[in-house]
Amino acid sequence: MPHPSDDLAKEIVGLFAAINRRYGQESEAAAAVHDLTPLQAKALLAAEAPVPTRRIAERLHAEPSNVTVIIDRLESRGLVERSVDPGDRRVKRVAATAAGRDVAADLRARMPFAGDPLARLSASQCASLRELLQLILEA
Repeated sequence: MPHPSDDLAKEIVGLFAAINRRYGQESEAAAAVHDLTPLQAKALLAAEAPVPTRRIAERLHAEPSNVTVIIDRLESRGLVERSVDPGDRRVKRVAATAAGRDVAADLRARMPFAGDPLARLSASQCASLRELLQLILEA
């Protein structure tokens, strides 16, 4: 398999960095409007419907114990509330309050790129991109 030239490889890595930077800047700016960190905003978006804390941790790529601090902050602001899962009382669920859903809607409106960075790609292009990224990670 031919290897990309050094220039092409640098350009591709630069594009990854630019995408990451744009995603981060947009997320940070939207969160800051509501005095939230980007992780708090992401947790709030993940909790628009009742969801187990571990699912939020998965979405944030964090340990559930670390997510507890984030949820505590959102709860103290009245943006989320905790409840016990009726199917398994050991499981804690988190759900956005009405105020939290309003903030989440505003966050989504302020993050057109971060909310859907693959919007311009077709389903087949997304599938191809996923396969290519998996190949890179397997190296």
